[in-house]
Amino acid sequence: MTETDKDSISLLGQIKDKLIGRKQDWSRDGRALTGTTAPHAQRLPPGQRLVSDWPVLDLGIQPEIPHAAFRLTIDGEVTNPVTLDWNALMDLPQHDSVSDMHCVTTWSRYDNHWSGIAVATILDLVQPHNTATHVLFESHDDYTTNLTLEQFAAEDCYLVHTWEGKPISRQHGGPLRVLVPRYYLWKSAKWVRRITFAGADHPGFWETRGYNNNADPWLEERYS
Repeated sequence: MTETDKDSISLLGQIKDKLIGRKQDWSRDGRALTGTTAPHAQRLPPGQRLVSDWPVLDLGIQPEIPHAAFRLTIDGEVTNPVTLDWNALMDLPQHDSVSDMHCVTTWSRYDNHWSGIAVATILDLVQPHNTATHVLFESHDDYTTNLTLEQFAAEDCYLVHTWEGKPISRQHGGPLRVLVPRYYLWKSAKWVRRITFAGADHPGFWETRGYNNNADPWLEERYS
């Protein structure tokens, strides 16, 4: 490794640490909290603002995963653990969906058109055990997050590869990301590489850094 490579890695680490520190400050300071809640029938959650673009937010790393190298492992408390390459993933039934998305940094975007694999298809494929209560996600940038199985199994949840008719870009989590639209977007893991069904909860990256374990935007569950 050259000195230039080492300097580049060091700079990326500094950027990542700065981004993480800033978001932890938001949690400590209660940034953007309005102190209000709203029914889910209200389309825009409390404290959110509408945008027409799709802002980019990550940990300062945007891994590149070619289709030829793609692998998705689904394991844990399941009858049929699998590892899917890209072709196997695309051979599963594909569906289109439309949903809003809400980021904890206060932006929301309406009517996003997605294509991907319904979570119901994944559940049928791996057949979670009765002991499974939670789902854990690992990403190619080492990000982790968690959901209850009930949250993940909702009918509007997908593994998506297409947004507005085009493959999801690397900066937005392509080639494959989780989509859980009823919760703040940090629960919808980008660059997902592993989904583990578990018999207990294991809070993920942001959940252990001051962010709410449930993350319901209408209850304004931004922080712990």
